[in-house]
Amino acid sequence: MVAYVPVRWVSPLLYGVVLVGGLYSAAAGLDDGPGPTAWRTAGFVTAIGALFALEAAGRRRPDARVPLLLARCALIGAVVLLDASGLSQVLVVLVPFTAYFAFGRTTALALGALCLAVPLATYLLTVPGWYRDQEHVSDLLMLCVGLVLAVSMAAVAVGEQRARLELEAYAARVAELSAATERNRLARDIHDSLGHHLTAMSVQLEMASDFRSLDPDAAQRALNEARRSVRLALGDVRQSVRALRDEATRPTLSAALAALVRDGAAQPRVTVEVSGDEDGYGAVELTALYRAAQEAVTNARRHARASQVRVVVRLAGDAARLEVTDDGRGFAPDADAAGFGLLGMRERVHLVAGSIDIDSGPGAGTRVTVTVPRGASAKSGQTGEQ
Repeated sequence: MVAYVPVRWVSPLLYGVVLVGGLYSAAAGLDDGPGPTAWRTAGFVTAIGALFALEAAGRRRPDARVPLLLARCALIGAVVLLDASGLSQVLVVLVPFTAYFAFGRTTALALGALCLAVPLATYLLTVPGWYRDQEHVSDLLMLCVGLVLAVSMAAVAVGEQRARLELEAYAARVAELSAATERNRLARDIHDSLGHHLTAMSVQLEMASDFRSLDPDAAQRALNEARRSVRLALGDVRQSVRALRDEATRPTLSAALAALVRDGAAQPRVTVEVSGDEDGYGAVELTALYRAAQEAVTNARRHARASQVRVVVRLAGDAARLEVTDDGRGFAPDADAAGFGLLGMRERVHLVAGSIDIDSGPGAGTRVTVTVPRGASAKSGQTGEQ
């Protein structure tokens, strides 16, 4: 069970009020109790001081709940016996009040009932006809009201602390999920940007190695293209850093897709056709379209051995449609060995409530179709994603 923290000012405040009342009663000569007044006053002050010390010990050792409760009950009993003014009886309400934080509602209610039963039993055994005495009846009623208020106040305080703990746990969970989402986003970006350029560099360097002795000019062209891919990769790194600092500036979709034609090897030949207006499409939707096209073109260059790749984008009033087709060797899109690229492509498209269809087969080429509704990120309350 979670041990909640009592309202710290309540107990010391009551101790202080009772101490002042008891000292005033002794100084004014209102103490008519048995025994020497000086000794009884000294014991009364000592017991109040012990209660103050007990509160400090409770803050340092909140796990010692049972010893603290027993010590509090004993000291309050001693204060009540030593205080002839009768004001110290108000301290009885602190027993169920503090118990509520340490042990819960059931224990607090049981102790409250016990605190009410003790004076009631005392009246029954020692004061005949007490129920006709206004002072005794009033004392019991005031004690009952005090106990109810004390337990109610403790319940409110515990409820507030419980709500705060739940809110903190929820905030921690949200932070954990946000971190996981950000890790997935960064993984997609690394694959889609750096992975794309590194693939192009790998292809160009392989060509340079193969043609180094057979065709030095072709090898030099491949090295030049590899250097260009390095520059593009560095540009993507800088753009990702700017995005993390909320300083990213994005080119238009048509300009970004046009770069796919210039990027990479001479083969396959890539053609791009974009029609429609990008207005109304957020950065998330346009990024999903671009990354899908980039991944499809990269796969055609790296795996499909295609000679022609066609990228067609239609930006309509209600949805955007991307279609990437190649004449390569194809693959089985339902295979279990789907790579990170296809996984990232599907994640991006699903994040903007879009759909993706991959039509391919061995020796039949590949057609990737992506449909993204207009304004999907605004409707789903998402923010721009890299």
